[in-house]
Amino acid sequence: MTETSPVELSIIEVTARKSDYMDLLLIGDESEEMVRRYVDVCNLYVGFVDGVAVSCIAALAIDAGTVEIKNLAVIPESRRRGVGRRMLAHVEGLHAGCKICLGTGETPSTIRFYQSCGYRYSHRVIGFFTDNYPDPIVEEGITLRDMLYLSKLL
Repeated sequence: MTETSPVELSIIEVTARKSDYMDLLLIGDESEEMVRRYVDVCNLYVGFVDGVAVSCIAALAIDAGTVEIKNLAVIPESRRRGVGRRMLAHVEGLHAGCKICLGTGETPSTIRFYQSCGYRYSHRVIGFFTDNYPDPIVEEGITLRDMLYLSKLL
């Protein structure tokens, strides 16, 4: 699959009514209960193309030197156009000198994406998906069990 042409993306921080973007957030994390646990304490950035929300990223400051990406979502029609990469770069640009970490399932395309953005394996949380989600999550034919943490020092 080849990448299609890039899009004009404008990114804004959403500080109120974050739940208005729940449909978008649920692309990156399919449990509304889990999203509600973190979205209000995160900085939420939404990417727009022609006035339509096509992506979001939720970032949580863990401490003065560490930021965790809790959610990164791009609507299917805008994938492979540099949107996810630009959302990550936006958060990274706001946190120069920090460590950025994120947790994800063992989906090959997702791992490849984050590695191509400079993220490297940090650690594994055994049973995260099976312990925290009521229904199995299957991506690319893989039932997610453990959460892999990746990190990048800026």
